[in-house]
Amino acid sequence: MNALPNALPDRSEMLRAFLASDASYDGVFLTAVRTTGIFCRPSCTARKPRPENVEFYASPGDAMFAGYRPCRRCRPAAAGADVPEWVARLTAFADRAEDHRVTAADLRALGIEPARARRWFQAHHGMTFAAWCRARRLAGSLARIRAGGSIDDAVFDSGYGSHSGFREAFGRAFGAPPGAGEHVRTVALAMIDTPLGPMIAGADEHGVCLLEFTDRRMLETQLKTLRRRLRATLVPGENAHTRRMRTELAEYFAGARRTFDVPLVHPGTPFQRRVWRALARVPYGATCSYQTLAKRIGAPRAMRAVGAANGLNRLAIVVPCHRVIGKDGSPVGYGGGVWRKRRLLELEARSAR
Repeated sequence: MNALPNALPDRSEMLRAFLASDASYDGVFLTAVRTTGIFCRPSCTARKPRPENVEFYASPGDAMFAGYRPCRRCRPAAAGADVPEWVARLTAFADRAEDHRVTAADLRALGIEPARARRWFQAHHGMTFAAWCRARRLAGSLARIRAGGSIDDAVFDSGYGSHSGFREAFGRAFGAPPGAGEHVRTVALAMIDTPLGPMIAGADEHGVCLLEFTDRRMLETQLKTLRRRLRATLVPGENAHTRRMRTELAEYFAGARRTFDVPLVHPGTPFQRRVWRALARVPYGATCSYQTLAKRIGAPRAMRAVGAANGLNRLAIVVPCHRVIGKDGSPVGYGGGVWRKRRLLELEARSAR
C-alpha cells in the first residue's frame, strides 16, 4: 500500500527552504522552475530563479505530468519510487527530442518496448505516451498564447518547424485555431497518490470534473465521456482546483475531513444527476442499498438504472458511490475494486466514532 503523502507546507516555507538549499526538505516537496522547465530537489545547488517563476510539487510524477523534466544535477526523479526509472528516462528523452516525433524505433533504442510505454501511460495518465507528448507540448503553447506570447514564439518553442504544422496539431488537440487559444476549454489532469493507490484528478476553470483510481477499467471510457460532455481537451497539468483536491483528499484519508468543499463539475443525464445528488447526501460513516437509493429519488423500480448511474460516477470518494452496498449488506459493485470499497467504509466507520 502506498504511503499517504503529507500536504505540502506553506509556499513561503518551501520557498525559504529552496532558496537556502535546505536538504532537510528533500522528500517533502520538489521545486519546478517555469522559465527553464526543470524541477529539482530543495537541496539542489543550481542557480536560484526568481520566486515568481517557482512552482512546488509533491512528487516527481506530479512535476513531470505538469510538463517539467528532472534536473540533471540533483536527479530528483531518481530519488523516489513514484516513477519507474525507465519512465523518467523516457520522459527525459522526449524533452530532448521536441523537434521530432518519438517513434517506436526510438523507444526500442532506449531498451523500452513501445507496448510497455503505451500501457504505463494509459494506466497512469489516461492517455498513450504519444498523446502525452503531444498534449504536454501543446498545453505549453496554449499557456504561452494565453499569457500574451506570439503565435510565432509558440510555434518554434513547441518544436514545430512550420506554422501550418503547428496550426494543424493545435486544431486537432484543442478544436480551435491558435488565435482562439484564450477561448479553448481545457481540463488539466493531475496525479494524486493515496493510501489506496494513485488517482487521476481532472479540473477545468470551474472545478473538479474527474477523480478516479488509475487502474479502473472504465477510466478510458470516462475520459472520453468527459471530453465529449464538456467539449474540452484533456491535457497534463495542474490548476488551483486539482491542488485543492489533493489537499482535501489527504485530509480525508487522514480522518480529518468528512465532506469536500472543492467546486465540482459533474455533467450527466437528468437521471444520472438525480442519482449523484442523492449519493452526495448519504452521510459520512453511513451506507444505503441500491433499493433505498432508488426510493430516495422517487424511482423505486429503477434499481438497475440507479446501479448503472452509480457506476458512471466520475468523482470517486467525493461523490460517495462507495457508500452504496448490496441489499444483504455486502460491499458489491465498485469500479475501483471491492477491496477499496471495504477500506473506504472502514476508514469512515472508524473516523465517525
